[in-house]
Amino acid sequence: MATKTRERPAAVTLTPAAEQRVADLMAKAPDDAIGVKLSTPRRGCSGLAYSVDYVNEEQGFDEKIETPGGTFYIDGASVLYLVGSVMDWVEDDFSAGFVFENPNAKGACGCGESFMV
Repeated sequence: MATKTRERPAAVTLTPAAEQRVADLMAKAPDDAIGVKLSTPRRGCSGLAYSVDYVNEEQGFDEKIETPGGTFYIDGASVLYLVGSVMDWVEDDFSAGFVFENPNAKGACGCGESFMV
């Protein structure tokens, strides 16, 4: 009896605006960039922060999401903190940035710089 494997859903869902921002970043990326990577380094009052950077080398445990504008990676060590999250790109008159709806976050610092799980 053959075992069927079903495709696993991505750990993070990107909104159309976030996908467009990845495309915009990749359009002006350094020549050696292979994609954009989300990680959660330790930083801020609450412990973890969201960081999005260019990546020039694929790591074995990174999650890989193909978007219309380029490859989006999630740091392998950060996936557990991000499963089920939605990543959006929001711009208004005063600021622009990625915004995360993370069901794993148990709290955040007052300034929004970091979160805890």
